[in-house]
Amino acid sequence: MSDQPLPGIKQFDLSGRAAIITGGSKGLGLAMAAGLASAGARVMLVNRNAEEGAQAATELGRTYGVEALSFAADITDQAQTEAMAQAAMDAFGQIDILINSAGINIRGAIDAVSPADFTSVMNVNVNGTWLCCRAVTPFMKKANGGKIINMASTLGVVGLANRTPYTASKGAVVQLTRALGLELAPFHINVNAICPGPFLTEMNLPIAHTEESKQFIVGATALGRWGELHEIQGAAIFLASDAASFMVGSLLTVDGGWTAR
Repeated sequence: MSDQPLPGIKQFDLSGRAAIITGGSKGLGLAMAAGLASAGARVMLVNRNAEEGAQAATELGRTYGVEALSFAADITDQAQTEAMAQAAMDAFGQIDILINSAGINIRGAIDAVSPADFTSVMNVNVNGTWLCCRAVTPFMKKANGGKIINMASTLGVVGLANRTPYTASKGAVVQLTRALGLELAPFHINVNAICPGPFLTEMNLPIAHTEESKQFIVGATALGRWGELHEIQGAAIFLASDAASFMVGSLLTVDGGWTAR
């Protein structure tokens, strides 16, 4: 063993870092933003609802004593994602972390889901993620480092009936993460993904108490329950921190054992 002291828990300290979290005003996005703020990061929450974002940012700043801002943007629009990145630079002087958490889900059999529905899911979950990655990349390259965390899903690596739009989009995010991780590694930018399992987010409320949920989702987890929002925070802090410096194109699964069966 080297005589050099190991950083240990200090690797997870995000003090002085600046983060953008899309979909950051609620659900898993807000939970991850809170996790980063608790570790000392300054945060910018990005979503389409300006009032909702401002309220969430104010609460984060008050709770954790860090600078917390909001920015209203449609992540499927290139100009707006570029404005988002520039706003973060103007406010913080740097972009160290991007978490792509904004996403939508439309469920249904393939002959019941419209082509427009499929395109909508792909546009937000894939195109939006790609555009946000693209918007921050020049700033991270110039800084010679950064962390990009994409929100994939367990449904990006396994299938589930009546989920073709969502599974297709999250499978694409998995491959985007791997390819971009290889592309940006020479610039010391770590690109990885979190694959959440069944968390009881607003997106999942419509199926929370259905027979399908009891059998194929919650009933299939080793823990036999929905994930609680705060249980995503450790993964986000880890991938955003120096502790994940040797991780590139990796998928971190947080699913209560759903994919272990």
